[in-house]
Amino acid sequence: STMRERKTTDPFHSSTDLNEGKEKLRLKQEVGLISGVSLIAGTMIGSGIFMSPEWVLHHMGNPASSLLIWAACGLLAMFGALSYAELGTIIKESGGEYIYILRIFGSFPAFLFAYTSVILVRPAGLAAVCLSFAEYAIAPFYPGCSSPQVAVKCTAAACILSLTIINCLNVRLATSVMNIFTAAKLLALLVIVVGGLVLLAKGQTQSFQNGFQGTTAGIGAVGVAFYQGLWSYDGWNNLNYVTEELKKPEVTLPRALMIAIPLVTCLYLLVNVSYLAAMTPAELLSSGAVAVTWGDKVLGSWAWLISLSVALSTFGSSNGTFFSGGRVCYIAAREGHMPDILSMAHVRCLTPSPALLFTSAMSLIMIISGSFSTIVNFFSFMAWLFYGMTISGLLYLKIKKPELPRSYKVPIIIPIIVLMAAVYLVLAPIIDQPQIEILYIVLFIFSGIIFYFPLVRFKYHPRFLQRVTLHLQLLLEVAPTTKDAN
Repeated sequence: STMRERKTTDPFHSSTDLNEGKEKLRLKQEVGLISGVSLIAGTMIGSGIFMSPEWVLHHMGNPASSLLIWAACGLLAMFGALSYAELGTIIKESGGEYIYILRIFGSFPAFLFAYTSVILVRPAGLAAVCLSFAEYAIAPFYPGCSSPQVAVKCTAAACILSLTIINCLNVRLATSVMNIFTAAKLLALLVIVVGGLVLLAKGQTQSFQNGFQGTTAGIGAVGVAFYQGLWSYDGWNNLNYVTEELKKPEVTLPRALMIAIPLVTCLYLLVNVSYLAAMTPAELLSSGAVAVTWGDKVLGSWAWLISLSVALSTFGSSNGTFFSGGRVCYIAAREGHMPDILSMAHVRCLTPSPALLFTSAMSLIMIISGSFSTIVNFFSFMAWLFYGMTISGLLYLKIKKPELPRSYKVPIIIPIIVLMAAVYLVLAPIIDQPQIEILYIVLFIFSGIIFYFPLVRFKYHPRFLQRVTLHLQLLLEVAPTTKDAN
C-alpha cells in the first residue's frame, strides 16, 4: 500500500487506551475557529505587506500589473490552501507537508523535507521575521541614523526567547497572543485602507492613470515579482501543521482557510491601492519602507503609529511561525526521523517543549551568525519545491485512491493549477538567471542522505545518545506522548 501505516501508537486520535482504561499523554485540542483564522492570517500578515509592494512594482513596471500580481498571489494561496484542506481531512495528523509526504511517498523524501525544514527553512524564516521586528522596534531610539547591528540582534534574540517561553508554557497562551496581535495588525491595515479611501475620494488617482503602461513581460521578472508577493502570503498552510490540536478539524480546517485567505487578499489589495493613492510610483519605488513613507505623508505627527504597528505585526507573525515550526520538528521525531527527545511533551504543560527549544536554538544561531540572508532569498524556491511534491501527492490520491474517506473535496483542476504554478516558480529563476546558491541549496537537501541511512533506515542508535535523552527527559520534565499520564 502506498499510504504508509503509522509506526507508533497514535496518541492523538484516542485520548484513552480502551484495553487498559488509562489516559494517554497527548497535546490538547485547544485551537478553535477564531484561533485557526488568527494562526493563518496572523502568520501571513508579517513584514511583507509593509515592505514587498515596492519590489513587486519594481519587477512589474507599473501599478495596475503589480495589483494583478497581488491578486494572483492571493488566488494561488487560496487554491493551495483548499488543496491542503482536502489532504488534512484524509490524513488527520499534524505536520503539514512532512506528514503528507511521509504517508504518500514514504520515509526517505519525508526525512529530506524534515531535515531541510527543521535545520534550515523554519529557523531561517523565524530569524528573518524577528530581525525585521527588531529593526522596527528599536528604530525610534536611533532617529536619523541606522540602528547598530548589536542592538538589532540582541532585540531579535530577546523576541525569540520570549516566544519560546510563551509557547512552552501553554498552547492557550500562545493562541491568545496570536489572537491579540492579529487583531492589532488588522486594525493597523484598516487605518491604511481608510486613509487610502479618503485620498481617493479627494481625487488622488494619478497613479492609476495609464496603469498598464510599461508592463514587464519577461518570464523571470514575473517569477521574481511572484516570489516577492508570495513571501507576504506565506503562512497559508500553517493550520495543517497543527491538525491534531484543532477542535473538529474536518470542519475547522476548511472553514478557517475560507475566512482567513480571502480576508488577507482583500486587505493586501486595498493597502496597495492606498499606498499608490498617497505616493506616485516613483516615490513608492524610492521608499525604503513603504508603510513608514505612507505614514509620514498621510498621518503626519501620528506616523509613529505605523512603526509600532509593523513591530506588532512582525512579532505576531513570528509567533505563528514558531508555533507551527515547532510542530514539524515534534511530529518528525515522533515518526522516528529526529532524536527521540524532540517527540516528547511536557508532563504538566502538555506542550512539545523540546521541539520548541530546538527550533529556538537553531534560530538564535542564525541570528548570531547573521548568515541567513542568502537562505531567506531562496526561501520561496525551497518552499515551492516541497509544496509541488505535496500537491502531486494529493493528485495521486484523487486518481488512485478515490475511495479514501474525506469530509471535504476540492475540484481536481485546483491542485493541477497549483502544481503548474509550483513547477513554474521552481524552474523560472533557474532558467532565467541561474545562480550558484540554488545548487548549494539542492546539495544541502541531499546531504540528508548521510544521516538517513545509518540513523533511520538501519536504526543505528549510539548508546551515549540514549543516556543524553534520559538526562534531558529528567531536566525538561518531558515524557513520550505514547506513555500513560497516570
